[in-house]
This record gives sequence, C-alpha cells and structure tokens, in this order.
Amino acid sequence: MTATQKEQLKRVLKPIHLWAIAVSLVISGEYFGWNLGWKYAGTIGFFIASVVVTVMYITFIFSYTELTTSIPHAGGAFAYAYRALGPFGGLVAGYATLIDFLFATPAIAFGLGAYLHFLNPEIPVLYSALFFNVVFIIINILGVKESAMFSLIITLLAVAELLIYLGIVAPHFKAANFLNHPMPSGWTGIFPALPYAVWFYLAIEGVAMVAEEVKDPKRNIPRGYISGLATLIFLAFGVMIFTGGITDWRKLSELDYPLPEAISIVLGKASSLTKIFASIGLFGLIASFHGTILASSRQVFAMARSGYLPGWLSAINHKFKTPHRAIIAGGFISFIALYTGTTGDVVIISVMGAIVMYMMSMISLFILRKKEPKLERPFVAPFFPVFPAIALAISAIVLVTMIWFYAKLSLIFFGGLAIAVLIFILMGKHKLKLVEEFMISPAK
Repeated sequence: MTATQKEQLKRVLKPIHLWAIAVSLVISGEYFGWNLGWKYAGTIGFFIASVVVTVMYITFIFSYTELTTSIPHAGGAFAYAYRALGPFGGLVAGYATLIDFLFATPAIAFGLGAYLHFLNPEIPVLYSALFFNVVFIIINILGVKESAMFSLIITLLAVAELLIYLGIVAPHFKAANFLNHPMPSGWTGIFPALPYAVWFYLAIEGVAMVAEEVKDPKRNIPRGYISGLATLIFLAFGVMIFTGGITDWRKLSELDYPLPEAISIVLGKASSLTKIFASIGLFGLIASFHGTILASSRQVFAMARSGYLPGWLSAINHKFKTPHRAIIAGGFISFIALYTGTTGDVVIISVMGAIVMYMMSMISLFILRKKEPKLERPFVAPFFPVFPAIALAISAIVLVTMIWFYAKLSLIFFGGLAIAVLIFILMGKHKLKLVEEFMISPAK
C-alpha cells in the first residue's frame, strides 16, 4: 500500500460548510467580471443573457447533484466521465475542470488587486495579486476544516456586504439609467455576453471536489448545492439591476471594481463610507479566491491519484491531511496566468473550461442512467431527461458562441486539450484501467 493510499482526506464538512464553500466559490462573480458583458449586450441584453444562464445553472445543478451524491469523488466531473465514457472521457472532463478552476483563481486575483488599487492607487495590481496567492496557498495547506471555517466567516461577511450595498444604492436606482441604450448591438449582442453571465455562477460545481471530505455526503451535498444556488441567484440579479440604474452603465462596463465605483457615485469618492465599502468588498473576492484554490487543488490531487497527472502531486500532508503539493502546483499555474493574461481573457478561458465540463457531466449522466441503472442514486435529478437536456443544450450554445466570438482564446484552450490527449496516448495511459474506488462499475 502506498503512502497516498494510506493517507485519507478527513470527513469533517457539514451542510453549513458546503453552503459557505458553494457561495464562496462564486460570490466574487457578483463583485466584478459580469459587468464586462454590458459592453456587448447593454443592460437589457445582459439581463436576458443572465436569465438564460440562470436556467442553465438551475437545471445543471439539480442534474449534477445526482452524479455528486452517487459518486462522491474528489475528481468531480473527471470521475463521472471516466466511469461513463472511459479514459478519454475522463481526460477531457478532467482537463476542462482544471482549466475552469485554475484560471478562475488568477481572474479573481486580478479583481483583488484592482480593489486594492482603487483604495490606494500606489499599490500595483499584479504584486498584490501575487501576494494573495502566496497567503492563501498557506491557508489551504493548514487544513480543510480550518479552511472551511474561514470560508464560512468570510462568506457571511461577503453576503452581508452585498445586502448592505443593495440597501445603499436601491434608493438611487433610476429606471431611465437602466433602460438607456438597453441593447446597443441588438439581439446579436446577447451571445458574446453569455460567458460573462456564466461568471455570476461559475465554480459552484466545485462543491463536488470536497465530496470525500463531507460527513454523510448523500444527504448533505444536495443541501449545500441548492441553498448556495438560491443565495447566488438572488444576489446576482439584485446587484446587476441596481448597479445598472445608478448612472450611465457604460461608465462601469470595463472596470474591475464596478461596485466601489457605483458606491462612490452615490456617496462621493471622498466619503469615508466609500472607502469602507471597498475595503469590506475584499471579503467577497477573498472568499472566492480561497474557494477556487481549495477546489482546484482537489482536482489536481484526484487526477494525480488516478495517474492522469504525475503521482507525486497526490501526496497528502501527514500533519494537516491536505494535498499540499497539488495546492502549490495550482498556485504556480496562477502565477503564470497573472503574468501573461488580462482579466477578460482569463475569465473567458475559465468559462470555456467550465462549459466543456458541464457538457461532459450531462453526457455522463445520460450514459450512466443506461449503463448502470442499478447504481445507488440518493438524489435523483428531477424532471429527467428534461433538466439535463436543457443544461446540455444551453451549454452547447454558450460553447459555440465563445468559439465564434473568442477564436484566439478558443485555440489556446483546445490546443492545450490536443497536447494533453497526445501526451496521454504516447504514455499509454489510455490502455490502463483504473481500479480506484468509485471509478469503475461494481462487479457484475
């Protein structure tokens, strides 16, 4: 028995922790990034895009939860696709999930740097982003229960701040501002804005990455997912609508700190409340930043444990019971992205990984329903096959849209996938059958 097999992830997470992880993974999407979609679609066009994407996430999460509770594995979609589609399916899903979380982390780091720069223009965006990377790599290594408690506290603060924000700006909302240039590019502008609507919810699927660390996962995971999604839908639409009615929305459509800027318009930049709000706003970004590091490290750990990445990445720290090498490796990728990309580019690549992963997951769900009808399913996707079909169809539309409007970034994403497949074949990994628990069907 190897050291990795001897060491097990600790089952310490409860429903409140899962809610915190689900919301913390995503909540930075309410603070920045989504507003970049305004420049393509306008306020009403982006509202429509957000409704479409919200429908996709509702149907996806209710379907995905069936997979998560049936196969509670740290690899998430990688494990589901391997079991349904075999080695190549696992590779595609695993690659997509890695891109999803590994690139979400530097995108959020850019947002953190921008918020600090808003507070103090002398603080460089890049260096503060790198600083946060180092700090939260250390926090995640110290232990998952400690990380989850940190997520809970920081998430409660972030949600409270968004509620306070809505309370401050709501009296200043003007429908005329929101309806000004509502769809500047017509209906076609909705399509390139779709990825930025995805940013409202991207990474909620990361709860699956801690499935092996959840107490009673078959009961608690659905609670975490559903309560988290409900919270995020309310906050997303509240922030989007009220922010769009504060001023000419075009002034906010290219900023990495739209909420502090909106508050400064309402209260004045010299107001101490503006500075306080921007300072507290860091909580939301920190919550997501911390959560994406947690989720991405578990994906690296699971794929390394299964032989899809170098085995040494699956090592578990003896003292803290966390995958420390996987956490550090993810931080290294984040450093590279911070030095080479921009916020918009990193967001698009992260969304592309997420969308491919969603599609692979829904395909896996359909196949497993036929392939393993007797698989224990503690949570059954409602309205099957309608819900997963809707999630799959909308995901496919978003993917085609991104390939069309963001061709260069698409080449980078699919070029990386092609290289991964080539290496996979040359190393003969596609010929090896995994015997790891959850990854194979029970003996007939």
